[in-house]
Amino acid sequence: MRTPFRSLLGGALLVAGSTAAIPVAYAQPTPDPRVGLKAGWFDAGEASWNLKLVSNTKNSEAFLNLSTPGDARLKNSDLAFSGNLVFQGNYSGWQVWDIGNPRKPKLRAAFVCPGSQSDVTVYGNLLFVSAEAVSGRVDCGLGGVQDEVSKDRARGIRIIDISDIEHPRSITTVQTCRGSHTNTLVTDPKDPENVYIYVSGSAGVRSNEELAGCSAANPDIDPNSSLFRIEVIKVPVKNPAAAAIVSSPRIFEGLGEAVRHADAAADRRERPAGAPARPSVAGRGGPTQCHDITTYPAVGLAGGACSGYGILLDIRDIKNPKRIYAAADTNMSAWHSATFSNDGSKVLFSDEWGGGTAPRCRATDKKEWGADAIFVRNGDKLDFKSYFKLPAAQSNQENCVAHNGSLIPIPGREVMVQSWYQGGINVFDWTDPDHAFEIGFFDRGPMDSTALVSAGTWSAYWYNGLIYGSEIARGLDVWELTPSEFITKNELDAAKLVKYAYFNAQEQPQAVWPAAFVVARAYTDQLARNSAVPKAWLTGVLAQLATAEKANGAKRAAALNTLAAQLDTDAAASPEAKRVTALSAVVKALAK
Repeated sequence: MRTPFRSLLGGALLVAGSTAAIPVAYAQPTPDPRVGLKAGWFDAGEASWNLKLVSNTKNSEAFLNLSTPGDARLKNSDLAFSGNLVFQGNYSGWQVWDIGNPRKPKLRAAFVCPGSQSDVTVYGNLLFVSAEAVSGRVDCGLGGVQDEVSKDRARGIRIIDISDIEHPRSITTVQTCRGSHTNTLVTDPKDPENVYIYVSGSAGVRSNEELAGCSAANPDIDPNSSLFRIEVIKVPVKNPAAAAIVSSPRIFEGLGEAVRHADAAADRRERPAGAPARPSVAGRGGPTQCHDITTYPAVGLAGGACSGYGILLDIRDIKNPKRIYAAADTNMSAWHSATFSNDGSKVLFSDEWGGGTAPRCRATDKKEWGADAIFVRNGDKLDFKSYFKLPAAQSNQENCVAHNGSLIPIPGREVMVQSWYQGGINVFDWTDPDHAFEIGFFDRGPMDSTALVSAGTWSAYWYNGLIYGSEIARGLDVWELTPSEFITKNELDAAKLVKYAYFNAQEQPQAVWPAAFVVARAYTDQLARNSAVPKAWLTGVLAQLATAEKANGAKRAAALNTLAAQLDTDAAASPEAKRVTALSAVVKALAK
């Protein structure tokens, strides 16, 4: 039903139009240029839409295996950012890039330190590196660890002093019973003297003889079992050598084994998306670890992708996270990572079906599998809404599945960039959780035209105006998102106003925009795109904004306050009430 509301142009009642979330003009390029790209290492075919490749920088010599492209020992992994530096993990260590000029990133340092998978996070002068492989050494040596029990083995979190970036100093390794597959840095505004690391360890439990207190027994047999828990490490910022595990929360207690889809449709067992699974008996079965945990301190929540479940955690007491809800879904195989909407009302979980090493984006693969699952928070529960998957079919020679990404800070929208391994990256909008849609992409052809060679984008993150990607075999990519019918220049310029001193994707920051006319115009562009408000009404808003921007001092404030008051009145009857209210808030901030 159409709803009339007051016009800024004299007070007449006007009729609002369609509230469709997807632009009428929405259409991907046809035929899709991602299909059938030429194979190659550094000469593969490329396809892009609304994204421009700014630069591709090859790995440093220490991490570039010319004899065996795609060597598993030299796989690039995740990224972390601090100032003009990008830290790029690698299964055999990490590299540091200076992105002061993103068109020509410069290598600042490369450190060989085998341990797998060397996911990185950064805070101040401290770098945290995940170590999980049984061959990883405390001294970063290349010889591996030959003894079954050894004090030289590193499985946990390496803490590195990077105050001199070219000469890093190992401070300590906090050993854990299952090592660290990934790690999440968490800050607590109430505790500035410390940072915390949530450790997700997925390997087998090490021997009690190697690390005291480790136990692979079920909790009903050994209440101190190393299974069915995560680890929380407290790191005193001024004395990181004293870092230690301070709690091992059993966030999986009472959860049974989640039913997951099989590769064959005939083996699939149905259960409604988002429905909790059956409880466990005597602590057996169920998830024993998380793959990734994304914390969102601004709203006191975390999303855990944990062995067949998407888990919502209360982290207001950071040392003692508690499970609020666990969602299970037979269309999900390997819950991998989580992203919150900026207001925390929605959560998107990715599904790394096949572990990232298999082709899962073929035309024959179901669109619900290896996709993103989008949920809306309903009190302490998560209500499933829809799936989103890379829409372009990939070949048998391309490992492809949903992987790491982050929000692009466009006010009033959930727009996200995400990696899909050899499916490349794409940008999509999930503001309407029932109707996510793609609005940009970049893709390369497979590494090899005859065999599957592991490659592709491990992670893609927006950082201070550009998108950075860690390509497993091809180095570091930088992209620029270009204006289109789906994202205007005003929206992009507003996003670029959000600046981070550092960025670890698994500690999601809340985007806050300064008072700026371009932020107001980002909202008016969205109102125009959605066609939900009368054109005459919007023309009046834009005219008053332009008049106010040209004025100064008291005249500007008066014009803006008049506009804000009218927006508040109009919002009550507008089909775009939320956006009109947000626009009014920007106008009021400008008036101050």
